[in-house]
Amino acid sequence: MDRTIHIAELENEFQAQIVGQLLESRGLPHIIRSYHDSAYDGLFQTTLGWGCVEAPESFKEDVLAVVEKVRVR
Repeated sequence: MDRTIHIAELENEFQAQIVGQLLESRGLPHIIRSYHDSAYDGLFQTTLGWGCVEAPESFKEDVLAVVEKVRVR
């Protein structure tokens, strides 16, 4: 996979699972990254949100369209 960039924040684990499944089914390369860090007992998730989705820049618009579709639900 090419170098990835930050595409969008994910609000919770459920949103992350749905986005991940949709991206997978469309064959779009991506990484779902959680901000959880057990050393800090989830502090970063409290301040930053659950996590984010990253993807190669060339797929940014496609990935963002999927994330926006899930957010509308």
